[in-house]
Amino acid sequence: MQGQVPGAPAEGDDQLYYALYTVFARSGAPADGATGEAATAELESLVSTLEADGVTLRGFYDVSAMRDNADIMVWTHAEKPEDLQAAVRKIRRTVAFSGTTIVWSTMGVHRDAEFTRQHAPSFARGIAPEAWVCVYPFVRSWDWYYMNAERRSEMLKNHGMKGRDFPQVLPNTIATFGLNDYEWVLALEAPELVDLVDMMRHFRNTEARLHVREETPFYTGRRIEAAEVAQVIA
Repeated sequence: MQGQVPGAPAEGDDQLYYALYTVFARSGAPADGATGEAATAELESLVSTLEADGVTLRGFYDVSAMRDNADIMVWTHAEKPEDLQAAVRKIRRTVAFSGTTIVWSTMGVHRDAEFTRQHAPSFARGIAPEAWVCVYPFVRSWDWYYMNAERRSEMLKNHGMKGRDFPQVLPNTIATFGLNDYEWVLALEAPELVDLVDMMRHFRNTEARLHVREETPFYTGRRIEAAEVAQVIA
């Protein structure tokens, strides 16, 4: 975002930060020229246009072969949700993305985090993206929001302390209440894929995990340049 100081806290209620994670899968033969330089140039030009219109592309991610129904994930963020919707429509219409279909798409917005009001997603603080990302939604147990606030806070504190063992991993937690079938969506960014595996396993040993009733699907992949998109989905 313009004017955002890298590493500074997001302004929460004063400035809205919406993010959209959209996953595409190959669904048919791409249009002629989908692997050519013109298609790449069109995609790169669109990214520049989106930036000028207030939409930031956090990255294209190669999620192919991680599961059987996904090839490319696109992560965008902006202050206005309608701008993100329009951005995905424009990306979908490019020659490079011809022959693909959207298989999963989830929008969220930065609100006060469960465990601390000061926590803000890394993308909202102007921190540069890492090489790998793991994105997944989750839904708390039925009793989670009804239980004693101090008890809930203690569990979240212990959960958050686990994250300190992985300073190289960037957290991005946003709220999705009413926007889709989930309550939160989390994107963890790391320089190495194994960092994500180790951290996710490390988090299994927390009491807060007992109060999660859904946390799938997972979409994990490597950040790639626009010029590499055709290699993945053509």
